[in-house]
Amino acid sequence: MSIGAAADAARCEDNLTLLRQYHTAQDAQEKAAALELLVDRNIGLVRAVAQRYRERIRMHSGIEMEDLCQIGTIGMIKAIRSFDFSYETTFSTYAVPLIVGEIRRCLRDDGMVKVSRDIKRRGYLVLQAKEAFLRREGREPTVGELSAACGEPEEQLVFLLDAAGPVASLSEPLAGGDGEDVFTLETVLADEDDAIERLTDRLTLHAAVEKLSERDRMILRLRYEKSLSQQQTAAILGLSQVKISRTEKKIFAFLREQMGG
Repeated sequence: MSIGAAADAARCEDNLTLLRQYHTAQDAQEKAAALELLVDRNIGLVRAVAQRYRERIRMHSGIEMEDLCQIGTIGMIKAIRSFDFSYETTFSTYAVPLIVGEIRRCLRDDGMVKVSRDIKRRGYLVLQAKEAFLRREGREPTVGELSAACGEPEEQLVFLLDAAGPVASLSEPLAGGDGEDVFTLETVLADEDDAIERLTDRLTLHAAVEKLSERDRMILRLRYEKSLSQQQTAAILGLSQVKISRTEKKIFAFLREQMGG
């Protein structure tokens, strides 16, 4: 075993020991101490997940890395409290979907993008400068004039003005829809190739599959990795084709639930 693999194995065992202490502790202080140690020793996992959202969130909403880590830590605490030893999986595999889910829930709460106070304040000052110029000159300022009036770089002005305005819902109808052709922001915005979403979805799916029984995982492997028919899969596992079909439906229902679908 390599040094890295040995360290990973030791860390996993350490996590399991602390998790058992947390779930069996009768004393509140002992429970709190185990929780604190688990969070402290696994904060790198939260940071690794948060890092994948960092640039996108920083540019669009002003949320800082520490904010994301605090949000993700809530997910880790939920994972500690709900950890099920019967799944026979590592704590990190179990925790990642909850950390990701907490970050996503915060960012998608009520469909709104969170904007930091500093961005809102600067946006409000830009809006004030724009209105003052309009009253004084009787016309809209150019980008250069507005930049000079408020002291903000030209490339930041549109972003700051958007931050000062109301948040538009993706499902809000857009002007110009005629009859049944009603368009919304959701239908006209480009569907960007979001590698972060795909990565977190794969992590969540992997964790969900790990919770399946060995037989159910074997069914998935034979059916979708080996591309065998239900009848062929049934013959290998000594089951009926009907049993395979019913089990598949239960597996997919479980995976959809785990994925939040």
